[in-house]
Amino acid sequence: MGAHLQPLALRLLALTFPLVAKGFSDETLEKAAKSEGYCSRILRAQGTRREGYNEFSLRVEGDPEFYKPGNSYRVTLSAATPAYFRGFTLIALKEGKEGDKEEDHAGTFQIIDEEETQFMSNCPVAVTESTPRRRTRIQVFWTAPPTGTGCVILKASIVQKRIIYFQDEGSLTKKICEQDSASEGVTDKPILDCCACGTAKYRLTFYGNWSEKTHPKDFPRRTNHWSAIIGSSHSKNYILWEYGGYASEGVKQVAELGSPVKMEEEIRQQSDEVLTVIKAKAQWPAWQPLNVRAAPSAEFSVDRHRHLMSFLTMLGPSPDWNVGLSAEDLCTKDCGWVQKVVQDLIPWDAGTDSGVTYESPNKPTVPQEKIRPLTSLDHPQSPFYDPEGGAIKLVARVVIERIARKGEQCNIVPDNIDDIVADLAPEEKEEDDTPETCIYSNWSPWSACSSSTCEKGKRMRQRMLKAQLDLSVPCPDTQDFQPCMGPGCSDEDGSTCMMSDWITWSPCSVSCGMGTRSRERYVKQFPEDGSMCKVPTEETEKCIVNEECSPSSCLVTEWGEWDECSASCGTGMKRRHRMIKMTPADGSMCKAETTEAEKCMMPECHTIPCLLSPWSEWSDCSVTCGKGMRTRQRMLKSAAELGDCNEELEQAEKCMLPECPIDCELTEWSQWSECNTSCGKGHMIRTRMIKIEPQFGGTACPETVQRTKCRVRKCLRGPGMEKRRWKEAREKRRSEQAKKNIDSEQYPVCRLKPWTAWTECSTLCGGGIQERYMMVKKRSKSTQFASCKDKKELRACNVHPC
Repeated sequence: MGAHLQPLALRLLALTFPLVAKGFSDETLEKAAKSEGYCSRILRAQGTRREGYNEFSLRVEGDPEFYKPGNSYRVTLSAATPAYFRGFTLIALKEGKEGDKEEDHAGTFQIIDEEETQFMSNCPVAVTESTPRRRTRIQVFWTAPPTGTGCVILKASIVQKRIIYFQDEGSLTKKICEQDSASEGVTDKPILDCCACGTAKYRLTFYGNWSEKTHPKDFPRRTNHWSAIIGSSHSKNYILWEYGGYASEGVKQVAELGSPVKMEEEIRQQSDEVLTVIKAKAQWPAWQPLNVRAAPSAEFSVDRHRHLMSFLTMLGPSPDWNVGLSAEDLCTKDCGWVQKVVQDLIPWDAGTDSGVTYESPNKPTVPQEKIRPLTSLDHPQSPFYDPEGGAIKLVARVVIERIARKGEQCNIVPDNIDDIVADLAPEEKEEDDTPETCIYSNWSPWSACSSSTCEKGKRMRQRMLKAQLDLSVPCPDTQDFQPCMGPGCSDEDGSTCMMSDWITWSPCSVSCGMGTRSRERYVKQFPEDGSMCKVPTEETEKCIVNEECSPSSCLVTEWGEWDECSASCGTGMKRRHRMIKMTPADGSMCKAETTEAEKCMMPECHTIPCLLSPWSEWSDCSVTCGKGMRTRQRMLKSAAELGDCNEELEQAEKCMLPECPIDCELTEWSQWSECNTSCGKGHMIRTRMIKIEPQFGGTACPETVQRTKCRVRKCLRGPGMEKRRWKEAREKRRSEQAKKNIDSEQYPVCRLKPWTAWTECSTLCGGGIQERYMMVKKRSKSTQFASCKDKKELRACNVHPC
């Protein structure tokens, strides 16, 4: 690229000297000689200025009077037909600075097309041409300098036919000043009234550039998409969205769910301020090559009152991120219609959800925040994060092209052939009726004509069938033929004229009853032999609007275009609308239908993935201690468009918290034991058993043994005491044996085993208990002996104090 620059630099230097006689002052030459930098020589060159000179112009997109520090602006250098230029230089200087020093320059330029523009090798802050050739227009981006810079002068030079044009004022110089901080958050400049006449028709084409290759960080491979595009052409009295404003409910639903339904409802409620509703299909996945899937597009019209256009589309999945244009003015200062707008887009935040990643859980922003562009320093987890604060890589580009103008135009420069051709796209796309289930390569170029004479021949082009997704739907031919003749031939019907396609029909000439409508096409290329084209360029036909023109009938507009199908797969519905222009004169209700619907068929649903929201956070455990369950959910987004979805929407799993405290559990108190003495003072005890030991901080066990005093008859003193005790013991044994005999008589079939030995005492001192058991040896099956049970006896032990 530097090699191309050097010849131009030498040419510019060589031209400096002959221009001295044409208006260069000695002082200018003296200053140029002292300067060491090529920038200084370029800046101080001045040609003779002519009054009213307007062949070339320098424009900042939107014609702002103020710039916002750090914002990027598109700068265009253009020549009016039939002028052109071969070379140019573009710089940005702080007001009042000469450009001798690096700090004199303000902001930075960014190259858009490297085949057209490059930075100057000897003056790297300036932009120049890549190759010297004829051109009528170049574009670059200019990023405004930081706060405190003040006003900036953008200056351009033109090289044309060995003549250098430099201007310090006029059409090749643009002054733009820093926006006052007090006006932060308001529109750069007020939207001016439009003075254009007639109407203009435009085509919007959206090119997504968001993919894993361009934005690899955390890229959502499975669910990436652009939502359906929604917008309108409108007046300055209605704003769909704007930076520094708050998102409406319609914008919120587009931003969070990708649903355009509410947004369209809001637009149609502004019928007096809206001319066309702009809609285009969603894109799944977000990016595919253009030879596999055409970029989505939509057509719309503007007029003098409704000369702005706005649109938005969601970048999905995301918390509330979108791209779009807001109040793009398509009316020019000279009362014409903008020919083409190309705008690169970065995502913006709708201010309704606080998520920071593509698949963040829903987290509503309360209170709602203002709409703002995303930056690379928003959050370290953001997929656009850059610790150095660089610019976010562009995610999409939108192209708006003028394709027709209707009615009498009043712009200052009248239409000529070049302007009419420019009214159409550089190459109108042919209507494509190829089924969506057939995927082709691009068409090859047309072959040479089979006839080299003026006899009619054929030419051919081909394409390759890459995939047939539904074998039941036939795919069209892969070859296409077109009649042709040899070079320089023309026939009587004028078929050698290259014509544009017919532009869509104009509105009906009447609002009630029968009228006419017309459509046009233009000559794109005249015959090479210079003959005139005899092909008609205009057609007219009758049309009927509001057949009943009685006082009880209402006036309605013509039907709009059909909406996109409500389903992206399977069977759905599509609708079209018209608006009521005037209610019946007699005050009755308008009976005209404003909405019409019909079925539409899309590819089978199994080819389209479910669109699901991210999983929510797990719920709290269902218990406060021990084992429980917890759940999480996700939502099905845009269910009506996606058909049936078998993905689970709720999940449950077990959860474990610290064990619950277990309190001590005891049996009931036993009966009091016998007094531990046969005479005199003694004590007796009762006990209870621990059924469940305390665990995990539960209540401790209370006492398990209680003791109380007892008193038996007075003890006798003397030699007969031992004899009496022996007699009492014998009597006791006899009574026990008698009891056993009675049990045997009562339960003759209830046989018991002998008593077991006493267990060890439960305590070493202070009163414990011992147990012994008599187990049933043989139990009768008869219900008569149901009371035959195991027996248990308790006795006190170790009753001495501890």
